[in-house]
This record gives sequence, C-alpha cells and structure tokens, in this order.
Amino acid sequence: MSNRIVLNGVSYHGAGAIQEIGSLLKAKGFQKAFVCSDSDLVKFGVTDKVLAVLNQAAIPYTLFSDIKPNPTIENVQDGVRAFQQSGADCIVTIGGGSSMDTAKAIGIIVNNPEFADVRSLEGVAPTKNKCVFTIAVPTTAGTAAEVTINYVITDVEKNRKFVCVDVNDIPDIAIVDPEMMSSMPRGLTASTGMDALTHAIEGFTTKAAWEMTDMFHLKAIEIISKSLRGAVDNTPEGREGMALGQYIAGMGFSNVGLGIVHSMAHPLGAVYDTPHGVANAIILPTVMEYNAPNTGDKYKYIAAAMGVEGTEKMSVEEYRKAAIDAVKKLSADVGIPADLKDIVKEEDLDFLAESAYADACRPGNPRDTSVEEIKALYKSLI
Repeated sequence: MSNRIVLNGVSYHGAGAIQEIGSLLKAKGFQKAFVCSDSDLVKFGVTDKVLAVLNQAAIPYTLFSDIKPNPTIENVQDGVRAFQQSGADCIVTIGGGSSMDTAKAIGIIVNNPEFADVRSLEGVAPTKNKCVFTIAVPTTAGTAAEVTINYVITDVEKNRKFVCVDVNDIPDIAIVDPEMMSSMPRGLTASTGMDALTHAIEGFTTKAAWEMTDMFHLKAIEIISKSLRGAVDNTPEGREGMALGQYIAGMGFSNVGLGIVHSMAHPLGAVYDTPHGVANAIILPTVMEYNAPNTGDKYKYIAAAMGVEGTEKMSVEEYRKAAIDAVKKLSADVGIPADLKDIVKEEDLDFLAESAYADACRPGNPRDTSVEEIKALYKSLI
C-alpha cells in the first residue's frame, strides 16, 4: 500500500505577508482578480487590507461577498456566474472556511463546467482540470482551507452538508499573515482554534494516519495547545502560533482524512447553523473517549504534546484520560460550552445520526461505528 502526500506549492508566513500578493500576480501575468470575501470582513475593513495591496499594484478586481457562514449550492452558483461576468483570470480569497470553500468550488466549476450542479462534486469527484489560479488568505486560525484538498458545501434543499475532496481544488499560493487574524473576536478565535485542534487530533488517530502525517499532527497539537489561550487574548505570540499551528494541521489531515467528530459536527451546522468549531469542540472529548480503545498508545503522545507531564509513567487508562482531560480544559479555558443542550433537539437525533453516518469523514474514524452508536453519542451530550 502506498501513502500519498499533496501539499500546496507555495506559502508565505508572517506579519505583513499579504504585501507579496501584488508582485505574485504580476509575475504570473494575471490581469484581473476575482476577490471572494464574506460581507462581515468587508464591513469591518479586513478585506480592505488586501484590496489596498491590489490597488497599490494596479491590479483591477471584482469583489464577490455574497457568501453565507455555511456556503450553499446557490452561493457557489451565484459566484460562478459572477466570475464569468467579471472578466477575471484569477481568484484571491480572503476569509475563513466559508470564503475559501466557496472560492474552491467556484474555481473548480469554472474550469470543469460539467460539475455546475455542485452536488456532483460530493466525495472524490473526477474533475479533470485544475481550478482557477487561486491565492488564499486566511483570516481565521482554524480551517486550514488554504492548504487542504477539501471543502464543504451546504445543500439547503436536503438540509445537509457534503464534503468534497479534490486535489485540483488546492490553492496555488497560501498567504498566512497573522495580522489578518488580529480582528477576530474572542469567540470566533476560540471556536476556530478548537477546530484546528480537532483536525490535528482526528488526523493523528484516523485509520489512514502514517509517520509523515503523524509528524504534522503532533507538532500542530503542541503549537495549538501553547498558543490558543494567547490568541483568544489577542497576543501577537498567540496569533502567530495559531496561524502556524492550524496550517500544519491542515497539511496533515488533508491527506489522511478525519473521523466522526467532523461527521457529527457537519449536521449541526446544516440543521441549526451551529458554528463548525463550536460543534467540533463540544463533541471532541466525547468521541475521544469512545475511540480510545482503538487508538493504541496515541493518546500518550497527544497528552504529552498538550503539556501533560509524566505520560511515560502512566498506564494506558491514565494517559488516555489525561489526553481527554487536557482537551476539556483547553476548551473550557477559551469559553466553549461543555454540551449540546442548548443546540440539539431530541426529536432531531435520528436525522442527525443518519446524516453523520453518511458523512464522508465517518469511514476514517479509528473505531467502526453505527447509526445507533452515533445517536447515543449525540444523546449523551444533551
């Protein structure tokens, strides 16, 4: 059996990295940019930081900001039409997972029009052409969409989210500038940061994990655990650490997949519009406990990466509990709720469990599961 690694070609890291965008586009001969960024980032002037760079470089652009927090099929189709009408020849996407997921889908469909229905992109779609040239600028430290081959779209008609996995959708250049993340409010910083931790832990324990991705995931767990509290307090060190940690986690999980934390979080976003990172953070410790018997000694390394001392002398039960407790403590410290009582309605449990079981992330879970067991996990949290 072979293991595949797919990473984006170029990335720039550090404060002020957005200043590279103009010269990068000019060097490649692009004439006009299609800028994808959500309306809140436009409203609060975050998008303007990149638009100023484009203006300074005399690169014209069309701004598309009709993007919902959980982007829909209609969002994507509107974006495709807007791109085609704009005369642009490249994409610059600015934002969190919603903006970047929308941009990925737009870029894929423009160059692969046979997938214009969007639904046919679910799973591993047989696209033939690379997406439109894209520069991705994250404004949240969580999704790592700038370095992954994944994106998630909401099907409003069917009340579900679906995951798309495509090596052709990965942005050509990632600009990871922590200054673009400094305006994130505390709650969003916390939830996206816990999303990044979930990526690292699920990626480390998924069935497809191997030595190279383990390297990424363990380092990501360490950096995120050290940095998230500071990022929530908006310290420069915390912001810089989270910008790097979430990116490293993305390099790993993009190649090996995730597990049922994400499978269970996706329906919550589709049904209740629950922020993805909040859903992940609440579900993660419960699923870690459920998965523990199928994780070998991996929780020992998770606990150590999160700063737990003495793991080498602990029993299996002790280091597994230590890892789960460390996740709970970090989540509580950054203000994440401990359960789903204010989110999930009991009458929805059957639909949620069936949707989670059908989710593309479920097969990678280290422990084989069932609709009934997933329903029990949801029920334990309400």
